[in-house]
Amino acid sequence: MSNVFTLPVPSAVGSLDSYVQAVNRFPLLSADQETRLARRFREEQDIGSAHQLVLSHLRVVVSIARGYMGYGLPHADLIQEGNIGLMKAVKHFDPDRGVRLVSFAIHWIKAEIHEFVLRNWRLVKVATTKAQRKLFFNLRSMKPGLGSLTPAEIKSVACQLGVKQEDVVEMETRLGGQDITLEGGSDDEDDHFAPIAYLRDAGAEPSQVLEADQNERLRASGLETALASLDARSRRIIEARWLREKDAATLHDLAREFGVSAERIRQIEAKALVKMKGMMPSA
Repeated sequence: MSNVFTLPVPSAVGSLDSYVQAVNRFPLLSADQETRLARRFREEQDIGSAHQLVLSHLRVVVSIARGYMGYGLPHADLIQEGNIGLMKAVKHFDPDRGVRLVSFAIHWIKAEIHEFVLRNWRLVKVATTKAQRKLFFNLRSMKPGLGSLTPAEIKSVACQLGVKQEDVVEMETRLGGQDITLEGGSDDEDDHFAPIAYLRDAGAEPSQVLEADQNERLRASGLETALASLDARSRRIIEARWLREKDAATLHDLAREFGVSAERIRQIEAKALVKMKGMMPSA
């Protein structure tokens, strides 16, 4: 908030009901009072005047923030972000333009809450463009019912908001997702069916990861040692047949290369593999 100004604005972090009751007790300002306070702040940098302007509009922030509770974020946090937007509005408000502060502040309050929602809502991945952000914040109100959108409704929403139909489908899916707890309930039997039970990866235990890494290193080291023990022809055959990522050589390919029969290549290969197996560490 340091880039706005420091004001002792009530905090919504404690009891939300008490906060709402408190801000509703701050008196509304008449147009003349608002203009006089705004001019005093602009011309004299009177923080006390700015304070009164902010306090008289806190109830507006509470009302606007309530409209964003469907995104799974605490109402108190939304209010706090909206209050920052309100203070920015007071800082930039020009009383001589003939517009009331409440009309001017709505834009700043919503903009701050929008940014907060997009920063903190864990499922938002698609709202990266202006049109997609518009989709994100308008899709709920544009849906005619609680069910899924029909193809015709998807097309209509996409047309109105200037986004792709697949963006509408993806956003509807994201907004329709519900948070679930990873842990089970208090009943021990529920623990077997909680997501944590089937999402746990036993192979990701630190000790097992370390053991697997050590085994891999041993195998790689053992492979080099085993290959080094072979004669040049045997090593060439093994590498061409077994160690290529793609296009492994056939017995006939190597037979032509060494001028022997394919059966002879197979015998050399088998003998080399037996020798290597004896030198490789067991898994």
